[in-house]
Amino acid sequence: MIRRLLALALILWLLGFAAFMLLLPPPLENMKTDAIVVPTGGAGRIPRGIDLLQHHEATRMLITGVAPEVEADELAAEYKAPLALFACCIDLGQEAVDTRSNAIETARWVRDHRYKTVRLVTSDWHMARARMELANALDGDVQVVGDGVPSDPRFATLIAEYNKLLLRRVALWTGIGR
Repeated sequence: MIRRLLALALILWLLGFAAFMLLLPPPLENMKTDAIVVPTGGAGRIPRGIDLLQHHEATRMLITGVAPEVEADELAAEYKAPLALFACCIDLGQEAVDTRSNAIETARWVRDHRYKTVRLVTSDWHMARARMELANALDGDVQVVGDGVPSDPRFATLIAEYNKLLLRRVALWTGIGR
């Protein structure tokens, strides 16, 4: 009986992992939102957010998880973006250190600005968990759309991310670590 349960659990995990890999979200095209949120940590995220902002897909952007010592002028230079764009339209969130605290920092920023639609720009493999955390932090009163940045993650990265997603989903369902 225990062997059958373990076999069933393994089959379910494998099917879920296959779906996770096959359903990595693509970039979102032609959809304006009130704001853009970009968690740091993955290649292509910040340039994608800046590009969307410059193409008027939103009016303001939060880069969450920025190291406290990093200044806007450094980011503007690194990403070859006008400093004026940072001055008018890009906020740096410097309190978050992981996906969960990115969501908390973002939720506070979204509420402060009274936004109703947010485009979450993150790596395709990170989207499911980041979106789940943000939706949980926002308590369902804001529409969150995912804009996946295409990446080429290692297989081990995908397995680790899928396991984090499952564990966090169970924690949220059971009320642990809310």
